[in-house]
Amino acid sequence: MKEYKAVIYQEGMLGSLLLGESKINPVRFSEFLNANAREGWEVVTMEKDIRRMLLFFKREGYVVIMKRERR
Repeated sequence: MKEYKAVIYQEGMLGSLLLGESKINPVRFSEFLNANAREGWEVVTMEKDIRRMLLFFKREGYVVIMKRERR
């Protein structure tokens, strides 16, 4: 039996407020994925998502769907 989880990964608001747009830091995103992999999670799919924040700012994020064998 498998179990699934959906996670929205996005950077903090500070980059959006200071720069007008916040992009994902690839090093931190890799650390996030590796931390989940150590717990047995495997990425099934992910979708890039650009969200508006406070009307004028953009914030990049990813919706990540993961699965693992139920323990």
